[in-house]
Amino acid sequence: MPVGIEAWITQIPPITRSWLALSVLTSLAVQCQLITPLQLYYSPRSAFINAQPWRMATTFFYFGSISLDFVFHLFFFMRYSRMLEESSFANKKADYFWLLLQSSVMLLCLSPLVNLPFLSSSLAFVPIYLWSRRHPSTPISLFGLITITAPYLPIALVAFSWVLNGTWRAAAGDLVGCAVGHVGWFLRDVWTREMVGGTTVFSEAPDRLKRLFGDE
Repeated sequence: MPVGIEAWITQIPPITRSWLALSVLTSLAVQCQLITPLQLYYSPRSAFINAQPWRMATTFFYFGSISLDFVFHLFFFMRYSRMLEESSFANKKADYFWLLLQSSVMLLCLSPLVNLPFLSSSLAFVPIYLWSRRHPSTPISLFGLITITAPYLPIALVAFSWVLNGTWRAAAGDLVGCAVGHVGWFLRDVWTREMVGGTTVFSEAPDRLKRLFGDE
């Protein structure tokens, strides 16, 4: 059994695997009362005025206490982040990290405007949205109940999150993630390719980052 689990983990691409590991460890640390959510959330005042810069990172790794909603977000994020990293970003670890970094900066800027102290689910929806736009004709079975095409996947998951939590506020972070994912898709797949006709700072990681990840 441990061999099977180890093989499954090593098959996950490195960026997705690291993100998944940090998210699980963060929630376990909260569950074991080693840290509290109050030490993890992001606000400009706490991060900058109170000199607690780690909040700009920890906000992306806490998916809440271990629950059905935690499993729901982690499962779909891991599934579609893995598929995106294995297809569009195969052997392009730096480019995938660059996409997530740009999306994180946008989410940090939006956080005070939409009152979202935790941005993990928002960032998780970025690869889900981008994958759905890059595979428009792929059919997807949702829980064996209905079949939809990929572009409808993000909205279907937002609706399920709404139903699961019983309030639209719970799905607000997912919607913001879809919006940021749409911006990322437009900058990479529409503006860069159709209007610029080449790579831009939005579509390709800087050379220094590529060297860091060993992509050159």
